[in-house]
Amino acid sequence: MNPKADFYFNKAGKWLEALEQLRTYVLDCGLTEEVKWGVPCYTFENRNIALLHVFKDYCAVLLFKGALLRDDEGLLVQQTENSQAARQLRFTAAQEVVAREATLKAHLQQAIEVEQSGLKVPFKKADEFIRPEEFESELHENPALQNAFHALTPGRQRAYLLYFSAPKQAKTRKARIDKSVPHIFNGRGLND
Repeated sequence: MNPKADFYFNKAGKWLEALEQLRTYVLDCGLTEEVKWGVPCYTFENRNIALLHVFKDYCAVLLFKGALLRDDEGLLVQQTENSQAARQLRFTAAQEVVAREATLKAHLQQAIEVEQSGLKVPFKKADEFIRPEEFESELHENPALQNAFHALTPGRQRAYLLYFSAPKQAKTRKARIDKSVPHIFNGRGLND
């Protein structure tokens, strides 16, 4: 156990018992506990395998390459429709964690094997995401913006496209685009 991660467990509230059990099971699989993104993250040979996190209605083990894992019981959950690689094992009580110990450890072991094998999740290309017409129009009218956008990393492009296409109203999409143009020209991502 890494004492730097203790803060997360100390503030877990109603999820403390379940998280402590999850922590024990994850560490039983030979993973190293670190803190990344403000949560306990578990690595194997310096490669991310899983992390623990809590939400209002559940706590979860997030498996970074969960999309590549065999899931005969159908327990792995895609957190959002835009999550391509990660999958969660969700728990609503400490007793549920204990009841699914073998399943959790099997998924963790499989995740380690996937990482060791070098398998990669095939991500959708940025051009496969929806491009709102407001952004298409902006790119068409401004070739410099088009060049700046295409110079961004694929992940940054995806983030912008998801952000631009989320609102239902055209004026909101346009406002998001206008606000983001300077960042795109500076080579910065949505959250940089």
